[in-house]
Amino acid sequence: MQRRDFLTQLLAAGAVSQLPAQTSGITFERPVPGTPHKGKVLAAIQPHSDDVPIYCSGTVAKLLQEGYTGYMIRATNDDMGDDVGEPGTIGENVLRNERETDELTKVMGLQRKFDLNYNNHRMAGISQTELQLRLIFLIRLLKVDTVFCYDPWGHDEENPDHYVLGHCVEAACWMAGREHDYPEQFAAGLKTHAVSEKYYYARHPAVTRVVDISAVVDKKVEANRCNRAKGPGGGHGSRLRKELAARNLRLPMLGDDDVTAERAYIKEFMLTRDRELGRKYGVEYAEQFHYIGSPTSRIEEYIKKNAVPLR
Repeated sequence: MQRRDFLTQLLAAGAVSQLPAQTSGITFERPVPGTPHKGKVLAAIQPHSDDVPIYCSGTVAKLLQEGYTGYMIRATNDDMGDDVGEPGTIGENVLRNERETDELTKVMGLQRKFDLNYNNHRMAGISQTELQLRLIFLIRLLKVDTVFCYDPWGHDEENPDHYVLGHCVEAACWMAGREHDYPEQFAAGLKTHAVSEKYYYARHPAVTRVVDISAVVDKKVEANRCNRAKGPGGGHGSRLRKELAARNLRLPMLGDDDVTAERAYIKEFMLTRDRELGRKYGVEYAEQFHYIGSPTSRIEEYIKKNAVPLR
């Protein structure tokens, strides 16, 4: 999906029609006080530098606030740039996006990032076995419990980077917990470690979980401000402010400086979907996911209900 189309979709009168029509079967996740997730690890995995900011940076920020330790994994080097980003050569695109992902990692409070450096729009031609191996290594190394990534089964997905990465992440989450998959990694001190929770994002997700991000929406705004080279947030607000001034016009919401303009632009236009989804659930802002958790073992449930102490 081109970012130009993304903005057009959000600004269109029918933007709300993209929201799920049903609420049955959907878990609503609210903020939790304290740090109940202390000791858990998440990986925010994205093919491109703007995917995590657009689709899931609010929920990532919420979980970090609740105790998670987090890491960023970016699959491509974003060398193709984008239609709404800054103009430049392929080399300039790579460098700008690398620097902006560094900034994004710091802004969001993630520990560090890992760039896998595949070519943008070319992931359909890579060895998926190799990518799975690299992801399995990182899952075991970082002891990842929860991942965020594109939904492997997302509908109407035109970008091969999105669905190839999604399928490889899905496979790696399972295989990382198996002792016969790449056992040579154990000689380096790694151990089996399966991922237990997956928050899959997509343009049209099969929604099973909605997350209240109202308390961390400003963190999502700052995450999207980082994406100047590629994303639909970045410097668009400040550019609009300058363009209007050249026509002797101003939008009061854009304020009197570039930072205010960028934050207001992102909140008003980029977060339309989050705002409308939140309104549906009685909160200010929300994000939606195809969530998959660890299956509950019937044996464990039976033991929990029926086991008695030894006499």
